Amino acid sequence: MIQSEKRRERLLLVGVRQQDGDDTEDSLSELKELVETAGGEPVGTVIQNREKMHPGTYVGKGKAEEIRTMLSEHQADGIVCDDELSPAQLRNLSDLLDTKVMDRTLVILEIFAMRASTSEGKIQAELAQLKYRASRLTGMGRTMSRLGGGIGTRGPGEKKLETDRRLIANRISQLKRDLEEVRRHREITRGQRIKNRIPVAAIVGYTNAGKSTLLNALTDADVLEEDMLFATLDPTTRLLELSGKQQILLTDTVGFIRKLPHHLVEAFKSTLEEAKYADYILHVVDASNPKAQQQMHIVYETLHGLGIEDKKVITLFNKQDQREAGEPLHDFRADHALNISAKYGTGLEDVKQILSKMLREDKILIERTISYQEAGLLQTIRAHGELLEESYEPEGIAIRAYVPMEIYGKIR
Repeated sequence: MIQSEKRRERLLLVGVRQQDGDDTEDSLSELKELVETAGGEPVGTVIQNREKMHPGTYVGKGKAEEIRTMLSEHQADGIVCDDELSPAQLRNLSDLLDTKVMDRTLVILEIFAMRASTSEGKIQAELAQLKYRASRLTGMGRTMSRLGGGIGTRGPGEKKLETDRRLIANRISQLKRDLEEVRRHREITRGQRIKNRIPVAAIVGYTNAGKSTLLNALTDADVLEEDMLFATLDPTTRLLELSGKQQILLTDTVGFIRKLPHHLVEAFKSTLEEAKYADYILHVVDASNPKAQQQMHIVYETLHGLGIEDKKVITLFNKQDQREAGEPLHDFRADHALNISAKYGTGLEDVKQILSKMLREDKILIERTISYQEAGLLQTIRAHGELLEESYEPEGIAIRAYVPMEIYGKIR
């Protein structure tokens, strides 16, 4: 049997720099990683300096001719633009260059479709893809009718367009119903956690910062770890045992990225809301990345956009084993910050200690003697608080414990 390796698409990366000092180069560098993750092969980069993107073709006509020449020189199969293109830009640029044209959003959607493994993740990824494609069907009837003019050419094209629209609309409606069912199930699970009074910490951060590695190191979660963008999409929740028999649930969330497509934010809202309803935020930062500060800013902007504010934040500057000597990183928006290496376990005991400390801060320290008739309260304290000391005296049980406010009311 002869096995042939599937040929990787050769793609040119195209960006528009709208002002000096912006992050176009960094964004294109990230786009290169995205294309590689999606299975493509970046073969060149083109940057045009413009006051604003061309409304019709993204880049100017002169730059488009330059891109056409580079496509031939590099034997490229198409281009990937670093911004989300409008339907008109996508169509016009494709006509102008006579080649395959993609944008950043399409590449990210492709990766999400590849990476999704659970039913919820697959529903979310397909929903985002269909919403993206639905908005780009406009005008496709003309493209479908290119075989010739005259009777019988326009009709089938328009009919195909309307059929596609209807099929996509029906599929989107079905996926939304399926996703609503998943959301209801997630709300029930979340309500059960609240009822059990187990606090939750959401692990957030830029993609490939080491969130899954941290979850595995702390809880033996066995979540996929790979040095690539969006290695894991589906949220995983695991229980972490802390000192004093305290417990906290850690939830891994999808990684953030600059220019995160709106369709993805909407589709993955139920997943991202795990951070919204969490009690604490564990913000993982790739300290070895030269652009760590910018990535931190993007994470906070994304959290703000999701309405996630006023949470206690622990920032973990991860990958210290890969970090070169330089200025120390700071996060003035965090309540606590630590240097760690999740891969080698460095600093993880400090993480547990800080989590224990923060859990205690939200509880009340009590020193009481309860009667033996009320001994059942001990089990309540053990389940929802932290029992530090207990001793059995003639007058009752002397206890010293941290308890939540609702338990404190019962004991008082």
